[in-house]
Amino acid sequence: MAQAQKAPKSNLIDGWEVVIGIEIHTQLMTNSKIFSGSSTTFGQDPNTQANLVDLAMPGVLPVLNKEVVDLAIRFGLGIDAYIDQASVFARKNYFYPDSPKGYQISQMDNPIVGLGHIDIQLEDGTVKRIGVTRAHLEEDAGKSIHDQFEGMSGIDLNRAGTPLLEIVSEPDMRSVEEALAYIKAIHTLVRWLGISDGNMAEGSFRCDCNVSLRRPGNEFGTRCELKNINSFRFIEQAINVEIERQMDILEDGGKIDQETRLFDTVKMETRSMRSKEEANDYRYFPDPDLLPVIISNEQVEMAKAALPELPKTRRARFIADFGVTEYDAHVLTLSREMADFYEAVVVAAGGAAQGKVAANWVMGEFSGALNKASLELQDSPVSAEQLGGMIARIVDNTINGKIAKQVFGFMWEAEGKSADDIIAEKGLKQETDTGAIEAIIKDVLAANEKMVEEYKSGKEKAFNGLVGQVMKAAKGKANPAQVNELMKKLIG
Repeated sequence: MAQAQKAPKSNLIDGWEVVIGIEIHTQLMTNSKIFSGSSTTFGQDPNTQANLVDLAMPGVLPVLNKEVVDLAIRFGLGIDAYIDQASVFARKNYFYPDSPKGYQISQMDNPIVGLGHIDIQLEDGTVKRIGVTRAHLEEDAGKSIHDQFEGMSGIDLNRAGTPLLEIVSEPDMRSVEEALAYIKAIHTLVRWLGISDGNMAEGSFRCDCNVSLRRPGNEFGTRCELKNINSFRFIEQAINVEIERQMDILEDGGKIDQETRLFDTVKMETRSMRSKEEANDYRYFPDPDLLPVIISNEQVEMAKAALPELPKTRRARFIADFGVTEYDAHVLTLSREMADFYEAVVVAAGGAAQGKVAANWVMGEFSGALNKASLELQDSPVSAEQLGGMIARIVDNTINGKIAKQVFGFMWEAEGKSADDIIAEKGLKQETDTGAIEAIIKDVLAANEKMVEEYKSGKEKAFNGLVGQVMKAAKGKANPAQVNELMKKLIG
C-alpha cells in the first residue's frame, strides 16, 4: 500500500541533476531457445547446446517458441502495461563476433509489451512511479572466450538464441538510489511471476544504464550507456563513477559524446566501447522468415487468470490483515518465496492476530540465522510450520521471548523437531505458578534491600535490576509480565 507522498528531497549534485534510464535484459525461464529446440540449461560444455538454427546454417528457418510469448504477456500484465496483440519480429543488423547470423532477431515497431509502470519504494519510505516504455522479445548472442587460448579467442554458442525480454524504462530516475530501487523491483517481479530465475551471476539478469546530466529545468543532456552490468553493487559503482566523469567534463566546459561504455571493476572507471548507435544504424526490417505474432483475447485472459497475487497487492493485504508496518510488508515481499513462508508462519502461529510477532521473527532471528549459515530460504532447517508452532507457544505463555530464542536454536540444530518436542525434552516450559514466582521474588527482595529502597525513592533502574535478579534466579523461565506485576505488589 503506497503511503502519502513525502516532499521530494533534492537529488542535485553540485547543481547538476542526474537523469537515468535503465534497459534490463532478463532471460526467460524456458527449457528451449526462442527460435530453436536447443536446451537452455546453464553450464554445459561449450557448443553442446547449439543446433543448425543457432549456427545459422543455410536453409534452416526459425520457429517461435510459444512459451516466450506467454511469459512476455505475463510480465506486461504485472506492470499494468498495454499488450500489443499484433507484433512483429525484425532483424537488427550489426556485427556480433559471437553470433553466426550477423544480425539479431528482435522487435522494433509494435513491441509485445507497451507502456506500463512499476512503483518503487525508497529508504525514507517515499514511493515513486517509474514508467516502463516497452518490453520486447529478442534472442541472445553467444559468448566470446578470450582467456583459454593463447593468441586467439574461442566462441561458445550455447547462449546463442536464448530467449530474452528487454525491459526499457522511461528516463524517470534522478539518483543512484532510485535506479537501484527500480532494478531491484523489476528483479523481484520477474522472479515473482516465474518468468525468469533472475540469476545475475549466470547472466540471466543484466542491466544497461543510460546516464546523463543537466542543469535543473534544461533539456536532457547527452547520455552514455553503461553496458551489461550484472550485479547490484557494480551498478551502483558504475553509475557513480560515470556521474563523476561527466561532471568533470561539463564543469571544464567540455561536451559529452554519446557512446556505449564499459565499467572496469578493478580500475573503477568507465571506458569507451563504441559510439552509441541510433535505431537507423541497425537497419531494422521485418524478418521475412517469421510471421507476425497475433495474440488472441483468450490468450491474454488465460494469462490474467494464471497471474499470482502481485507484490504490491500482497503488501497491502499484509498491512491490512496482519497489522505489519509498511516497512515490514516491503521486506517480507522482496521475494515470493519469503512472502509465502511468512504467510505460512502466520497460519501456524494461530492466524492474523499473530502477524506482527511472526513478522518480527521472520525478519529478525530467522533471517539472521539464514544469513549466518549462508543458506537460501528453501534450504532452511526450520520450516514455516515449526517456526509458527514456536510462536504459538510464545503467544499462549508456554515460553517467553528469551526462552524462545533457545528453542529456536535447538530447532535449527535438530532438524524436524517441533517446538513442543524441544520444550518438553529440555524442560523449557515457562514458570507461571504464582506461588513459586512469589517465593523467588521474596528471596531476591530480602537479599537486595538497598535496591528496594532505591526503587522506592524513585530510581526505576533499581526495579529493572531486581527483575533481572528474579529472572536469573528463575533461570529465565518466569513470565516477565507476571514478575513485574507481582514485584510491584510485594514491594507495595
